[in-house]
Amino acid sequence: MSTETVPTSSPLPDYIASATPNPPSNRAPWYKNTAPTFAGIFLWFVFWNSMSGNGLSVGGLLASLAGIAIGALICHFLFYLAPGLLGMKTGLPLYVVGSSTFGAIGGLIMPGFLMGALQFGWLGVNAYGSADALREGFGGDQNMFYALAVLWAALAAFVGLKGIQYVAKVATFLPIIPLVVLIIGLSLYGASAFSYKPGEVVEGGGLTAILLMVGTIVGFFGTAGAAGVDFGTNSRDANDVKMGGLVGVVAAIILTAGFSVLVVAGARATGAIPGDESLMTAALKVKLSDGVYKAVMIGLTLASFPGACFSSFIAANSFKTVMPRIHPLISVGIGTLISILLAVTGVAANLPGVFGIIGASFGPICGAMTADYILNGYRWSGPRAGFNPAGWLAWAVGFFVGVMPNLNALGTTYPALASIPSVPAAPVAAYIVGFVLYVVFYKIGLRSSLLAMPQRIDAAA
Repeated sequence: MSTETVPTSSPLPDYIASATPNPPSNRAPWYKNTAPTFAGIFLWFVFWNSMSGNGLSVGGLLASLAGIAIGALICHFLFYLAPGLLGMKTGLPLYVVGSSTFGAIGGLIMPGFLMGALQFGWLGVNAYGSADALREGFGGDQNMFYALAVLWAALAAFVGLKGIQYVAKVATFLPIIPLVVLIIGLSLYGASAFSYKPGEVVEGGGLTAILLMVGTIVGFFGTAGAAGVDFGTNSRDANDVKMGGLVGVVAAIILTAGFSVLVVAGARATGAIPGDESLMTAALKVKLSDGVYKAVMIGLTLASFPGACFSSFIAANSFKTVMPRIHPLISVGIGTLISILLAVTGVAANLPGVFGIIGASFGPICGAMTADYILNGYRWSGPRAGFNPAGWLAWAVGFFVGVMPNLNALGTTYPALASIPSVPAAPVAAYIVGFVLYVVFYKIGLRSSLLAMPQRIDAAA
């Protein structure tokens, strides 16, 4: 339990003073909001299509499936649950709730600005994967890919700014497409999956496969975990928060990633694809007719468009809050140009690297926020003045730990970085460091004073 003194009456920043909690009358059951929204994230084909490349060849099928299950549980219990409960109890969005961990001014930067900025990384990944799938679906060349990547990112950004309400209406039905594709793949190859054996047994390969799978899944989920605060504002009670995560996060990860790995394992076992092929869509291409396969690729791409729009929408809202004097067309436009560069240069294709940066950024954010929640008696303490040292110091060290594999990977270009160790499951390590250091810094008094917030609410757990 916190031993804080009475909050001071210092003026609140405008973004906190004007924040209005979402009332209970506007909330709905978990199966109408949190669960389907999260499930839609994991049904995105860019997530599950290459999951087998994270350990199937190293540790085999059982280790990969175990890594998927462990990663799913970590996403729910460590990254999502505390933020979701904070959102449910306060009714306030992430950039306000984060002010207790990082300070009323610091919260504008993190998680506020950082959440918006990283959305353009997601937009770049989405544009790359979608343009590549459409190019394959239409039988085009590299020039078609470039044109599609530019158009995809620009259109998603425009709709995210202007017409997100229309995308939301069709987003409810489009996730059916990847679900059907996963089921088709399982029906074609699932029966042969457990006969798959890695070509070369590596000592400790099982553990390595588990850690690779956990790191990739958690890194992918990083921003969504922190955004659990926003999901939580639409939850009626703690049960809605928990069930939304168990179904929308745990079950969805196990289903999508698990099905994909089973399909690739079965395709390798039957010789349909070589042992170094990790894409589930490659396995489908062998069995499906050319016309059906192209239709599948186009369908998967269409189903990913709402996600691209939502990334732009979240970025626009974040930038409106943290940079109110800059028109969203300018800030989002600059971000979209960066997304296009990431896509056309192929940087966005390096999914482990992208997920690593995201996990390194949001692992310690989720860890520090969870620690703050527990230290304050499983409730929101309220905003803190300025920059809260405990949160920023915990994040800085946690981010460095989380980004170590990315730095190590640059060792071939910059030899000095080769000596930096590659931490296994780095996003989880970043979370743990952020959590532990926040507790330490908080306990020794490295925290700024609380600010009074008259409009806050404190819902029961």
